[in-house]
Amino acid sequence: MDRISELLQQHQAVVVDVRTPEEYTNGHLPESINIPIDQLNNRLGELKLMSNIIVCCASGMRSKKARLLLMQNDINCIDGGSWLDIHKHLNN
Repeated sequence: MDRISELLQQHQAVVVDVRTPEEYTNGHLPESINIPIDQLNNRLGELKLMSNIIVCCASGMRSKKARLLLMQNDINCIDGGSWLDIHKHLNN
């Protein structure tokens, strides 16, 4: 989590929230972008242009799957787990 905090505090990361649009609307990290996990394959080209990607979701399950998918497509990223954990960590 320290690496994630460092990247976010220095505004050097892109947070990709892989939850559904409805979940995202109900709360998300500031400046995060919502790409639901079922749309990741269609947006690989866009994601390849990003650096320091942190994927997150509600509990950490979808972010693990998202990280695996991205890594299989040569897109380096960090699994941030739950967006709430990242949010709490940044606000402490």
